[in-house]
Amino acid sequence: MPVPTAEPIVLVLATRNRKKGEELAQLLDPPWEPKGGLEGVLIRALEAFPDLAEVVEDADTFAGNARKKAAQTAQSLARWVLADDSGLAVTALKGAPGVYSARYAGQHGDDAANNRKVLDELSDVADDERGAAFVCALALADPTGAIRLEAEAACRGRITHEPRGSGGFGYDPIFLIREYHKTFGELSPLVKQQLSHRARAAALIRPGLRRLLLGAR
Repeated sequence: MPVPTAEPIVLVLATRNRKKGEELAQLLDPPWEPKGGLEGVLIRALEAFPDLAEVVEDADTFAGNARKKAAQTAQSLARWVLADDSGLAVTALKGAPGVYSARYAGQHGDDAANNRKVLDELSDVADDERGAAFVCALALADPTGAIRLEAEAACRGRITHEPRGSGGFGYDPIFLIREYHKTFGELSPLVKQQLSHRARAAALIRPGLRRLLLGAR
């Protein structure tokens, strides 16, 4: 008799941002690394659950929002859920946009408007005072909503005077990586996948994620 194959474990990424979801899925199971990652795990985005209610992101930290999104989404779906909350923290703006990064200019997800607002607020700020960091917090919840893993990482850079490059999303075109003299909007996806805040957080959480998910089969 044929041996039945194990049902895949489903991991839901708690984001409706398509570009962020695609980037995170690739970082969790990098195709450029030897096998031994998340084979047997089916990664799905929230677009597969169109009737799911939005989680109100009202925490005052990235980690708090990530925990809330992971826990509430996992309870609603009875699935393992990984949530990301991330954004830009500009030193001269006392850490803003911070947790309001996605809606800094008023409308959620208007990248161009958000970039313009940051550049306008820094219009009189000198290059050596335009330091900033991208921050990413990740939280993994099990199907009961209990938080099982967390990771947070940052990537430091500088804000340019105008958008540069058409790659990436969000604040990528105004975030300069000093070592490369290019913004994330100009750098190749492969370079970004090695340097970014999300890449660093994913690398921190990946070993525990694999252990928990594959151990749950």
